[in-house]
Amino acid sequence: MTAHLRIVRGDATPEEIAALVTALATRQSSHAQPSTPPQPRRQTWRNPARGMRKPALPGKSAWRMSALP
Repeated sequence: MTAHLRIVRGDATPEEIAALVTALATRQSSHAQPSTPPQPRRQTWRNPARGMRKPALPGKSAWRMSALP
């Protein structure tokens, strides 16, 4: 087994080595995964179905809603 990390100078505690290995592992994993491009936002303001009239439902003030688009 080959060592991927070698401490050259200093006196690091096991906790410091573990923190360093964790930081390097998370940095490597974030660069290894290809990032997906952001999805474009749907622009509903220009959707033609938006101007179509919704079905008139019976109820309070239904006669008023029947004339509105």
